[in-house]
Amino acid sequence: MKQWREVAKPHKDVLTGTFQSAEFAADLSAVRAGKSTPEYADPELFFDRTFITEGMRVLLTQVAQRLNGKGGEPVIQLQTAFGGGKTHTMLAVLHLASRNVPLKKLHGLDTVLDAAQVKDVPKANVAVLDGNEHSPGQSWKRGKLVVRTLWGELAWQLGGAEGFELVRESDERGSSPGKEVLRELLQRSAPCVVLMDELVAWVRQFKEVPLSGGNYDSNLSFLQALTEAVKLVPNAVLLASLPESDAEAGSDDGVRVLKNLEKVFGRLQAIWKPVASTEAFEIVRRRLFEPITDTAARDETCKAFAALYESAGAAVPSFTHESRYADELRAAYPIHPEVFRRLYEGWSPLPGFQRTRGVLKLMAHVIHRLWADKDADSMILPGSLPLFDPRVRSELINHLPPGWDPVVERDIDGNRSETVQLDLQDTRFGEVQAARRVARALFLATAPSSAGVGKRSDVNRAEVRRRRA
Repeated sequence: MKQWREVAKPHKDVLTGTFQSAEFAADLSAVRAGKSTPEYADPELFFDRTFITEGMRVLLTQVAQRLNGKGGEPVIQLQTAFGGGKTHTMLAVLHLASRNVPLKKLHGLDTVLDAAQVKDVPKANVAVLDGNEHSPGQSWKRGKLVVRTLWGELAWQLGGAEGFELVRESDERGSSPGKEVLRELLQRSAPCVVLMDELVAWVRQFKEVPLSGGNYDSNLSFLQALTEAVKLVPNAVLLASLPESDAEAGSDDGVRVLKNLEKVFGRLQAIWKPVASTEAFEIVRRRLFEPITDTAARDETCKAFAALYESAGAAVPSFTHESRYADELRAAYPIHPEVFRRLYEGWSPLPGFQRTRGVLKLMAHVIHRLWADKDADSMILPGSLPLFDPRVRSELINHLPPGWDPVVERDIDGNRSETVQLDLQDTRFGEVQAARRVARALFLATAPSSAGVGKRSDVNRAEVRRRRA
């Protein structure tokens, strides 16, 4: 088998360590304003690095149909866990609708057009309403215009100064425009797309005292009227993202807002399918690595691993004997699927660990360090994780209860840890860093239980020593 380094080359930013954590966070308003990094702002690069999941494909199909006036859902609510891909999906819609490059140049969209039974998608007007972009208590400038509200911003983005005139009085008073005014705005701007992100962050700032951006009730009334207006315009579509849990909504005010927003959008169909495990593998792999050209070498490695598990019988989990596990190995390569499984099932439920984004940040650090150290493994395994690297270690232990840093340093993977001493004492261990690898794998699999997540798995040190002897 070839080393993974010979088959899978990391993207330049991962390879050189020049990436920044912020680059893994998609920002809709920054992309629309032309202030984002190329991987999000450039449509071709975005789709080259984006794996279109089944859920994303269904959603883009609905948008393509809607913009062509051939059915499709008018209002789509996206509600998944923190880091679950909502903003990334809306970016895909933005690039599809903006049509800054021919769709034939965007990787994967041919299947979307086929599913929608359309040959193309008309260029649409796109409005992005980001609840974190402005303060509802402070107006902002759009050319010579002064904008105070979400509906004022919507009108300006879709129709410029002429569109803003339709809601000028409502914007100045902070009162919601009616459904008919919004319908006229959308009709004039159609085909059009409205993308709404971080709504909870905007609305929860309205309390007892009205602000220049309106008040609590006027903002909820606007959202209600907008959903009704979009349904009346055959080639208009609205996508709104909401947090999945109360914890993500923040304060008590945020939770109250979330419940009310769920009522506003709850009567309308939400098109979203959770990312399957194999899809998550592909999402991360595509973002971190260049396309694999030596597929024969990849397949040879995956076949060898599958054969090893088959020969091991009951010593390994039964699911590794199934043919679908060979497919998982290929989908995740050069990262072993067990690394992903532990991160998604064990670590992602931890508070603050952002599913795909958290895994991306961690694995970017891991790959950079392994590449620099000329790692010779055939795949990146649970025992490969360089926990001695401060950046890798912090990406994990920052989500655990206090006290894990010295444990990792002394017992698992520090330069003077017990595992290092064990590997030095026995050449059989030292040749493959056996003790360190076992300790790393155990940490990855069991550490989240210390934060009360999942079933606790304790390891009896005396028993381990007895078996080692």
